[in-house]
Amino acid sequence: MSFIPIIHLTDILIGIGVASLIKFIVYSKDKNAKKFRQGKEYGSARWGTRKDIEPYMDEKLQNNILLTQTERLTMNGRPKNPKYARNKNVLVIGGSGSGKTRFYVKPNLMQMHSSYCVTDPKGLTF
Repeated sequence: MSFIPIIHLTDILIGIGVASLIKFIVYSKDKNAKKFRQGKEYGSARWGTRKDIEPYMDEKLQNNILLTQTERLTMNGRPKNPKYARNKNVLVIGGSGSGKTRFYVKPNLMQMHSSYCVTDPKGLTF
């Protein structure tokens, strides 16, 4: 009886195949990993500019949600570049009398770019 292991060609091929698969998985994980800005993780926050939001705006004014006087968000569900697709949910927070209805709700309702369900429990809006 011999203690030397017998190695067949199929064993070698299976080992090479498994090693290649593991290498491919590790390579694809590295390639799809998030891109971090080394040395810029902390303290790099800044106010957004018009150039930053421009890709998210539609050329036609009627097809946008009004966020501010100059910033808008497209209502198009399929923008030209899918990278700029965003959900259309907006949360408006403000104290009483801060202008939530006057400066956000009414201008967007007048825009009439989509369907709205508006509730006014007190009946003071319209």
